[in-house]
Amino acid sequence: MDATPGSALLLFAAMLALMALRMPIWVAMFVPGAVGYVWLASGEAWMAYLKGLAFARFSIYDLSVIPLFILMGQFAAQGGLSRALYRAAAAFVGHWRGGLAQASILACAAFGAVCGSSVATAATIGQVALPEMKRYRYEPALATATVAAGGTLGILIPPSVVLVIYAIIAEQNIAKLFAAALVPGLIALAGYCVAIALFCRARPHAGPAEPRQHAAARWRTLWSVWPVVGVFALVFGGIYGGVFTAVEGAAVGALLTLIAGIGRGAMRWAGLRRAFLSTAATTGMIFMIFVGADMLNTALALTGMPALVAAFVADMSWPPLLVVVAILLVYIVLGAVMDELSMLLLTLPVLLPTVLALDLYGLAPEAKAIWFGILVLCVVNIGLIAPPVGLNVYVVHGIAGDVPMTATYRRVMIFLAADAVRLLLLLAFPMLSLWLVQFVA
Repeated sequence: MDATPGSALLLFAAMLALMALRMPIWVAMFVPGAVGYVWLASGEAWMAYLKGLAFARFSIYDLSVIPLFILMGQFAAQGGLSRALYRAAAAFVGHWRGGLAQASILACAAFGAVCGSSVATAATIGQVALPEMKRYRYEPALATATVAAGGTLGILIPPSVVLVIYAIIAEQNIAKLFAAALVPGLIALAGYCVAIALFCRARPHAGPAEPRQHAAARWRTLWSVWPVVGVFALVFGGIYGGVFTAVEGAAVGALLTLIAGIGRGAMRWAGLRRAFLSTAATTGMIFMIFVGADMLNTALALTGMPALVAAFVADMSWPPLLVVVAILLVYIVLGAVMDELSMLLLTLPVLLPTVLALDLYGLAPEAKAIWFGILVLCVVNIGLIAPPVGLNVYVVHGIAGDVPMTATYRRVMIFLAADAVRLLLLLAFPMLSLWLVQFVA
C-alpha cells in the first residue's frame, strides 16, 4: 500500500466494513490502523509505536475527569435523584398540554447537569417518564421521541464527557468549554419545550394535561431536588471560580452526589456496586476507543491525508463560514454510521487545524476552537437522534419496547427542527457560545 490519499480511503472502507460486521468500535478502528501502519511503515516500526501507545494516551491527567463525571452520574441514578427531578418538573408544568413531555425535557437537563452522558440520561429519565406519560395516554411516539431528544442534553449541558474529550484533543480549557456550552444548552432546552408546545397545540390528543397540583405539593417536590442544585452550584461554582480544577471538581461532585444518595436513604450496597461496575465498563469502553482512534489516526497521518485536506481547503475560494458549514454537514453524515466519540477522535486531528486557519468573525484561535467545539457538540446531538442509527432512539426503544422505531423517528423530526434553528443561531452569532467564557479565569 503506497502512502497516498487512496490508501486513506481504503482504511476508512475497512473500518466501515468492520462496523457493519458489528465489531466493537475500537476494534473497527484499531485493526485497519494497525494493518495500514505495518504496510506503510514496517512491522518493527509498528511494534515500537505500539509499546508506548497506551501510556502516551492514558498518562494524560485530564482524562481522569471522565470516570469521575460518569461516576457522579451513576451515583445520581442509583440514589434516586432522577425520579425526584422528574416529579418536581411534572409538578410545575404537568397541567399544561404536553406538560409531562416538557417535564421530561426539564428532568433530562437537570440530570444531565450531574451526569455528562446522553445515553445514560435518556435511559435513566426514560425509565421514570415513559410509564407516567403512558398512564396519562400520551401518544407513545411523542413520549419516546421526547426522551430520546431530551437525553441529548446530557452531553450539552455541563458536565459533558464528549466536551471533555474535545477539550483534551483540542488542548483547550475544560472550564471555558463548559461555560461556552451553558447558553446553547439552555437554548436547546427552550427549543425542545417550544417544539412540544407547538406540536401539542396542533394535536391536543397527543399530550393531554394532568390535574393541576396544589402549591404546597409543588414546593415539596421542589425541595426534594435541592441536592442536585447544591451539587451543581458547588461543583461548577468552584470550577468557574478557580477554587479547583475540572478534575478536582468532578471528584468533589462524585463525593457530594454519593452523600446525597445516602442521605435520601436510596443508596444501598447493591446500588453502590452497580454504580462502580457501570462506571468501570463505560470508562473502559471510552478508553479503548481512544486507543483504536489513535492507531487509525497515526496510520492516516502516514497516508498524507491530513496535509492534503488542509491544502485542499486552503486552495478553496469558498467563504470561511461556508467551509465550516460543509464540515458540519460531514459530521451529520458521519453521525449516521458512527458513535460520537469515535467520530471526534477520528476527525478532529484533521479538521480542527483547518478551521483554526480560517478567518471567522475575526476570532482569536482559542475563541475559534471553543466556538467550533460547541458547534460540533450540537451536530453530535443531531446524530444521536437522527435516522438511521440514532443511538438514543435505540436506547429508548429498548425501554419502551412496544413503540415502533419508525414512529419515534417521525416524532423526532420536531426536535430536529429545533436543533436546526439552534445550530443556525450559533453559526450566525458566535457570542451566544463565547459570552460566558470571558468570565472564566
